[in-house]
Amino acid sequence: MQGTQSTGSPFAPHTAAQRDAMLEAVGVETVEDLFDIPEPVRFDDEFGIDARTERETRRLVRSILERNDDLTELLGRGHYGYYVPSLVDHLADRSEFLTSYTQYQPEVSQGFLQALFEYQSLLVELTGLEVANCSMYDAATALGEAATLADRVRSVDGHRVLVPDLLRDGRSSTLENYVAGTDLVVEAYPSDDGTVDWEALAELVDDETVMIYAENPTVRGTIEERLPDIGDLAADVGALFVLGSDPVALSVLERPADVGADVVVGDASVLGLGTSYGMGLGLFATREEHLRQVPGRLVGVSEDATDRRAYTLTLQTREQHIRRERATSNICTNQAWVALRTAMHAAMLGPSGLVELANRGVTRATDLAGRLDDLPGVTAPVHDRHHLREFVARLERPAGAVARDLEASGFAVHVVGDHEIQVCTAGTTDDELDAFVASLEEVGR
Repeated sequence: MQGTQSTGSPFAPHTAAQRDAMLEAVGVETVEDLFDIPEPVRFDDEFGIDARTERETRRLVRSILERNDDLTELLGRGHYGYYVPSLVDHLADRSEFLTSYTQYQPEVSQGFLQALFEYQSLLVELTGLEVANCSMYDAATALGEAATLADRVRSVDGHRVLVPDLLRDGRSSTLENYVAGTDLVVEAYPSDDGTVDWEALAELVDDETVMIYAENPTVRGTIEERLPDIGDLAADVGALFVLGSDPVALSVLERPADVGADVVVGDASVLGLGTSYGMGLGLFATREEHLRQVPGRLVGVSEDATDRRAYTLTLQTREQHIRRERATSNICTNQAWVALRTAMHAAMLGPSGLVELANRGVTRATDLAGRLDDLPGVTAPVHDRHHLREFVARLERPAGAVARDLEASGFAVHVVGDHEIQVCTAGTTDDELDAFVASLEEVGR
């Protein structure tokens, strides 16, 4: 066949006669007629990349990376750079983990399947809900899946999905994409001093409400104080209460199941993964009654023919595995390797270590806010609430100008208002925070 190929490629072993027959069948004369590629972007057989030795390539890449600003990041707002123990890298980089795809063959995937089972068990323990899947793409897609799940299982005929007006743009746009093509409509409810405006939400909720979404902590680092009331609101109209959080926060906050949450979503990559600003690990946990509506995959434990403990993919609800009309999601893969890293990091910390990490986020945010509040021209925190990891500070100077001056001093912060910046303590050292306070004292007036 090699000698009769029209392309000379082992990946397209068609004879000239076969190619001509196919072209004739579709009514075109040449292969090029099948494509409409503008001339400026057509490949001209030249990449324009000079050949280099390995040493030269390393030198080039290093010179490019050195152009990046070396900033101390105090950014947060969903991305937290906690220290990841080196043992996580060493274990997760083993070839049997790093090169694995989906664990379709349990007989050769027991180690990976067990790690994913432990990941699910971690989320079940932290949320108090009975079912957690073995990972989603990220927090935004998990939220979208929660909305479509609510649409499937709702006991009302409504179409309204209520979300906080503080919801991050990325999550909001992803949610809008998910509900496109359905009769669901996303509506924002107002916030009051950084948390849910309870009275305004109560007025908005009606029998047309399918889902109410809240976050704890919020994007501004504040702790919601009326979560049980939100759960009651949802239950009264037959809607689902969906709560956004993460494993670190859940180790010290009230369990979602205890405040009436039906589904918990969020980003689990706060453990096991450095700050990536894009890549994440979506967590998804829910009540057992919604077991067969959970998107993605579930790892279960059973016994093999010799009565030994064995793990397997118990439930897969995507269209590749079941009839299309019964599929709950079009997600075609998951973040198994990142979930593996999260499970490893959590296991290394243990229950007490996880709680200590979260408590450190509370105390450091409180202490830093107090230090900033003592500076002239700075008020912190803006919200009279408890905070975890991060908070908003008000400045007398325009926030954009202060942020630029801080960047010139080696610090990155979020500008969240004309005179407001947001500061996150996660992943920073005490020395870095000391230097930040000194810089803000200099540029904040």
